[in-house]
Amino acid sequence: MCPRTANQRHVVRQVIETADRPLSPQEILKLAHVKQPTLGIATVYRAVKAGTEQGWLVPVEMPHGPTRYEPAGKAHHHHFECTDCHAVFGVEGCPGPMNSLVPKGAELTDHEIFLYGRCADCREPSSG
Repeated sequence: MCPRTANQRHVVRQVIETADRPLSPQEILKLAHVKQPTLGIATVYRAVKAGTEQGWLVPVEMPHGPTRYEPAGKAHHHHFECTDCHAVFGVEGCPGPMNSLVPKGAELTDHEIFLYGRCADCREPSSG
């Protein structure tokens, strides 16, 4: 890998690891442009693919919209999506066992809960 590519991937990784939330490739690109203005979306996709294959990055498959990505190794958690800006946030904790919700005779192997609403930034009254 050439030094330029290595630096670009490093910037992508930094953006993902310092974000407070899962990011889409477009969000990664926007945040990475602060440090690497020449970065392109194809490089972001390659970096995300490499990070997933290397195991330091995990996809967050949303019911709609683009896949988001967050660092691997987080404890079990769920996600909240803002219905205004579409930012996705990790939600710590879990409401507990879900076995009582599955159909009779079925075996629960995993679950994901998505919450929707308006994030703090979108709830703020606009100034001016």
